[in-house]
Amino acid sequence: MPKLTAMMIVRNEANRYLERCLRAMSGYVDEIIILDDASSDATPDICLSFPAVKLHRRETSLFLIDESRLRQELWYYTVATRPEWILALDADELLEDRATRELPYLLRQELFPAVAFRLFDCWGGEEYYRVDGLWNPWFRNFSIYLVKYQPHLPAAWPAQTFHCGRLPLAYRHLPYLESDLRIKHLGWANPAEIRPKYQRAVGQDPTFKYQPREHYESILWPPEKIQLEKWR
Repeated sequence: MPKLTAMMIVRNEANRYLERCLRAMSGYVDEIIILDDASSDATPDICLSFPAVKLHRRETSLFLIDESRLRQELWYYTVATRPEWILALDADELLEDRATRELPYLLRQELFPAVAFRLFDCWGGEEYYRVDGLWNPWFRNFSIYLVKYQPHLPAAWPAQTFHCGRLPLAYRHLPYLESDLRIKHLGWANPAEIRPKYQRAVGQDPTFKYQPREHYESILWPPEKIQLEKWR
């Protein structure tokens, strides 16, 4: 089977979902390239407890200053390992369990150099995901998370410090296969994290350049206004 390399940026993930994500990922990838963005907790130790991980560490954090540059650093570390396919997931994202069974087919197929998935935002727990407005995974476009590495393509990122995407621009225009494998996003699963994440998002996008204001405000909607579907 072609080599599958995962890449991930982490920062202070010790008490979140990192260990669980790495355990799941270790079941279907050959290598995991991680760039630690100056964590001050046990995140690096957790990463190094997984044999498949190759860890790189920054002394100072870049994520809230220049995410584009951070993503580009991770990309260079990843391609230096001579990958065949690259999977870009965050430390709070999980491909559903059947990925172990279905990824070999996706990697062996030769019709598409990229594979796109739908992302489901779990809300207030892991049992339900949001389906109102822009949260609805069925109305959002598929997004590319898995690409075949092509050395001739440029590794340029958009010149923006927020919402810059996790893959180089050239890879976002490749023809892609739409997979029905789902990505479970746990970033909103813990109610205690919702308001701080809202504050950070609005603080980074005060003119609502990257997302409509209404979407940001929907983060703080009361429970009775939020529409959920059960994860099955």
